[in-house]
Amino acid sequence: QVQLVESGGGLVQAGGSLRLSCAASGSISGIGSMGWYRQAPGKQRELVTTITSVGTTNYADSVKGRFTISRDNAKNTVYLQMNSLKPEDTAVYYCNARKWLHELHEYWGQGTQVTVSS
Repeated sequence: QVQLVESGGGLVQAGGSLRLSCAASGSISGIGSMGWYRQAPGKQRELVTTITSVGTTNYADSVKGRFTISRDNAKNTVYLQMNSLKPEDTAVYYCNARKWLHELHEYWGQGTQVTVSS
C-alpha cells in the first residue's frame, strides 16, 4: 500500500503564494505519475497538475503559468508551488499517486485546505 500525506495548506490573500508538499510512504516502488487534484464546495474534484517519473508535467488551463509541480524521487515527495493565488483557487487539495501492476492502482492523500481571501 501507499500512504500519502499532504501539508502546507492554509489561508492566504489573493496574489500570495503557498507551497504544498506530499510525502509518499509504504509500497512506493513502481509509482509512475503523481499529481494534485482539488475540490471546491459544491464542485467536482478536478485535476490541477500531474508529473511522471521522468518529469513530464501537465497543468489545468486555470493554473497554467501560476502553479508549478515538482518531484523529488529520492524523497518520494511531490510539491506544488502556487503563486498569484486567486479566490477561485480555494479548495481542498488532494495528492494523488498512480502505479501500474497489471492494473492501475491509485492512492489519495487526506487533503489539505487552501483558502484564498480577496
